[in-house]
Amino acid sequence: MQNSLTLRGQTFDWGQRTYLMGVLNVTPDSFSDGGDFNTLGDALAQAKHLVAAGANILDVGGQSTRPGAAQISLEEELDRVLPVVQALRKGAEGRIEDDSDSAVGVIESAQHSNPLSHLPGYIPPPSEVPISVDTTRASVAQAAVAAGADIVNDISGGTFDPEMFAVVAELGVPIVLMHIRGTPATMQQMTNYQDLMGEISEFLSSQIEQAIATGIDRSKIIIDPGIGFAKTYEQSLEILQRLPMLHSLGVPLLVGPSRKSFIGRILNQPDPKARVWGTAAACCGAIAGGADILRIHDVQPMHDVCRVADAIFRKQK
Repeated sequence: MQNSLTLRGQTFDWGQRTYLMGVLNVTPDSFSDGGDFNTLGDALAQAKHLVAAGANILDVGGQSTRPGAAQISLEEELDRVLPVVQALRKGAEGRIEDDSDSAVGVIESAQHSNPLSHLPGYIPPPSEVPISVDTTRASVAQAAVAAGADIVNDISGGTFDPEMFAVVAELGVPIVLMHIRGTPATMQQMTNYQDLMGEISEFLSSQIEQAIATGIDRSKIIIDPGIGFAKTYEQSLEILQRLPMLHSLGVPLLVGPSRKSFIGRILNQPDPKARVWGTAAACCGAIAGGADILRIHDVQPMHDVCRVADAIFRKQK
């Protein structure tokens, strides 16, 4: 596996520590935070909060992928995602004014050459943090990268849009390939596996090879087993238990257990926002299994979880 990836001056040293991808859903209907950040001001304030709490990547998504979610139009997805990406990136050049009703009004100015950035404990402004765009549409990926995004996070693993791999190859950005069956509207009726981990591994291996054949460098591919996407409660637990199986694919591993329904079932907790410590346990299990990136909502507590779990489970340099 490629040892590292550098984005916006930040080097991701795979296997040395766990990196946090903070979820920034700019949707009205995501499963746990729909409607919380779907104005520009609220989204920018949340981005600043996530980065201050320790997020290494901001994952901006305009299409809900909760079970049963309907597909929105291309225009609506672009209208949700692009203003947030553009505003975050303009923060590198100056102040961002926002006149939405709940606006925080300002993202502090910053320069990529900030002389403090090398100091221990330095917290960058959101404008300096890599941005991932959570989309299955090649045209959204292309527009978001043009606006300043750095990574494409495709929950379909490149299967929903036949142009996705070609566009990502041309853009030269990393891509996250996730395992799924069906679509968010149908996936929970497609959970019959003969060999869960074998089938996930086979799908991801095939998509890795297709991506490489289309021109995407292996060093820019990250995989995600898709906890909760066409997976039952028992299957989500099995993924965490058998995560090391996926290391044979030779690319970094992202896991997204945050607030998900399997945690709610264990805890008998119907409120996703009250699943923080269940998420912490799942994150610790993922780190023990060798996850490189965790996609999470509650960055501050998970940052502490990762620091301790890394000290326990990873060989320190």
